[in-house]
Amino acid sequence: MKPLNEILNPPPEAAPEPDVPLPDNGVAAQPDSTEYLCPICGGTGYLRQDVPVGHPNFGKLVKCRCQLEEDETKRLDKLIKISNMKLMTRFTFEAFVPDGIGLTEERRRNLRFAFQTAQEFADNPKGWLVLLGGYGCGKTHLAAAIANRAIERGRPALFVVVPDLLDHLRSTYSPYSTVTYDQRFEDIRTASLLVLDDLGAHSATPWAQEKLFQLFNYRYNAQLPTVVTTNYELEEIDIRIRSRIIDPDLSRIMTILAPDFRQSGVAQGISELSSLTLHADQTFDTFDMRQHELDREKAENLRRAFNFARGFADNPQDWIVFFGTYGCGKTHLAAAVANERVRSGEPALFVVVPDLLDHLRSTYGPNSLTSYDKRFDEVRKSPLLVLDDLGTESATPWAEEKLYQLFNYRYNARLPTIITMAKDIDLKPRLKSLILDVGRCTPFEILAPSYRGLPSRNMPQKPRRRRR
Repeated sequence: MKPLNEILNPPPEAAPEPDVPLPDNGVAAQPDSTEYLCPICGGTGYLRQDVPVGHPNFGKLVKCRCQLEEDETKRLDKLIKISNMKLMTRFTFEAFVPDGIGLTEERRRNLRFAFQTAQEFADNPKGWLVLLGGYGCGKTHLAAAIANRAIERGRPALFVVVPDLLDHLRSTYSPYSTVTYDQRFEDIRTASLLVLDDLGAHSATPWAQEKLFQLFNYRYNAQLPTVVTTNYELEEIDIRIRSRIIDPDLSRIMTILAPDFRQSGVAQGISELSSLTLHADQTFDTFDMRQHELDREKAENLRRAFNFARGFADNPQDWIVFFGTYGCGKTHLAAAVANERVRSGEPALFVVVPDLLDHLRSTYGPNSLTSYDKRFDEVRKSPLLVLDDLGTESATPWAEEKLYQLFNYRYNARLPTIITMAKDIDLKPRLKSLILDVGRCTPFEILAPSYRGLPSRNMPQKPRRRRR
């Protein structure tokens, strides 16, 4: 028996459906739908493999291609968030300047070769590409351009700065993390193309070193395409990682010689640290041989110092130490070498030693725009370094240690260096042992006394700077 409310309020009769003729094949047309259904799995996302009874996979469900593509899309979205590639879209090959700005022919060829090497790797990413060079030389731009080229062509790529990578891994230990450490690390180490920027800038804790080794070791064994950039020399990188980076069967190592692009508006080759602009008038042309005031022995000694400095400017190798009394001309000759190199388009750093230590100390200040590591790296790796007035600095343990680190690095790397110092300076044994190595350092004592400013017979009379 029907309920009373249905008897009193019967439902309206449904309107009869119109007769719709069937198509020729006798199957009614399905209503239009905006929802896409995979033609392979019908939208279920899973399939059973066509395998015989008894096969290990018989009856098991496997993901359909559409589901795998969806999983990969989600995975890439997560990786893009980690990699910050949205902030790197401007770094393309088209935006790169392969001839640099104001470079010498040698450096221009080097930069163009690095550009072509990066393009070739982007077109066919196999093995590893390692880009070495100083700050601002263009290596990060090229590395990001490789990743952007891959993304343009629909291939996954992960770009990540090494210190940020380690932070992302640490964050997974938080109780609020939405992803586990294993998931995050697996996504990174198995990336189809991985770009690791600024290797060596991370905190060198045992944990960080171990995580990076695991990452490099996995990609090395799997032969996965990888790009690495670093400001450091290979010898400074963890030996376990270095042994994989330098494998000639896997890696191509490219050293970029160009100076910092971001300082192209500054006088080419002159760092903001350098006081060379204060010595712009101290050239070989303005050097006074002082023949009017020196005896034959001292005049001949000064002439040999002049010729030696001029030869060094043409082909700087190893070290020179000019020492003598204040005002004998040693600073003028050292500045003349640096000015000559800059004039020919090569970088040179001229700095008074006490000022150098002040520059390094200032990086510890809360308002410093430059880190200590970057400042010290700029000095110790300068293609030509002139250290004026060694021995006049405050001899604190910190200062002694910094100078030894600087000298020891340039000694082992055999980087051209000029040092000026007074004759009676008593150096610490560690520094003295490097300077006294005649195989790499040429000490030259200038016998001339302090310049007295008498009129010269062989040069036009002009106002002169007081010389040290």
